[in-house]
Amino acid sequence: MLGNPEIILADEPTGALDSKTSNELMDILQQLNKEGQTIILITHDINVAKRAKRVVRIADGKLYEGEEI
Repeated sequence: MLGNPEIILADEPTGALDSKTSNELMDILQQLNKEGQTIILITHDINVAKRAKRVVRIADGKLYEGEEI
């Protein structure tokens, strides 16, 4: 996050973390987002996804937003 990039790409950033550290990292990412930082986060963890402002799912090559698959 050095150099204040326009976009942060985070692929499973909490995948290998314990729950406490995962929550701390998500708190940091949410704060950065509140400050105007764009964050694209990929996760399989529903609890991480629930903390996002916007969720887009990809299944069978199709994009889904705001609906259950």
